Amino acid sequence: MTTLLHISASPRGQRSESLAIATTFLDELRATHPDVTVEHWDLWDGTLPEFGPPAAAAKMAIFGGADPEGDEAVAWRAARDAFERFDSADYYLFTVPMWNASVPYILKQLIDVISQPGMIFGFDPATGYTGLLQNKRVAVIYTGAVYGPDRGPGFGNDFQQPYFEDWLRWAGIDDIHSITFRPNLATADPEPGRRDAHARAATIARQFLAPAEPAALAG
Repeated sequence: MTTLLHISASPRGQRSESLAIATTFLDELRATHPDVTVEHWDLWDGTLPEFGPPAAAAKMAIFGGADPEGDEAVAWRAARDAFERFDSADYYLFTVPMWNASVPYILKQLIDVISQPGMIFGFDPATGYTGLLQNKRVAVIYTGAVYGPDRGPGFGNDFQQPYFEDWLRWAGIDDIHSITFRPNLATADPEPGRRDAHARAATIARQFLAPAEPAALAG
């Protein structure tokens, strides 16, 4: 069974531009790949555990070769459950609005919870990190209402897409397809950019489950 996990970092529901684009993506995906199973994880639904002192202590215990105990073991189990929910998918769709030039804190919380040794990464003292997520494919929808790559510094900077895609690659995922919608809502008509984003989402969705091309042929 092929599974795509849609992970939403937007709390805006029907008013969300990123979720509207995600709907276009998923409608096209289901139309062209009716056998795919689509699951949703709204990061705002309360199921994402915190990663506080017991979890941090458990992580350091694991690094030191020990088994967490007591509250630390409980926190570590919660982190592992979140990771297993994440890792169970073959494909991912993320909806990522821009907050203060970066990603919403709830998405950073997911990253901090599941980015654990033996789950997301391995570590060697001589060679450093190794990403453990293999044979995964990701589509990411980035939205923002002020920043744009063609605007001056007064409109902010992009620590959203570079940060998130750096994490994906660090975790072992380099098959990444991005969709952006970043209109200047104060002065510009957003509709042309909106149409382009929805069209790109549909195009990516149609091809999303196709076998990956060999690196030498992907160009």
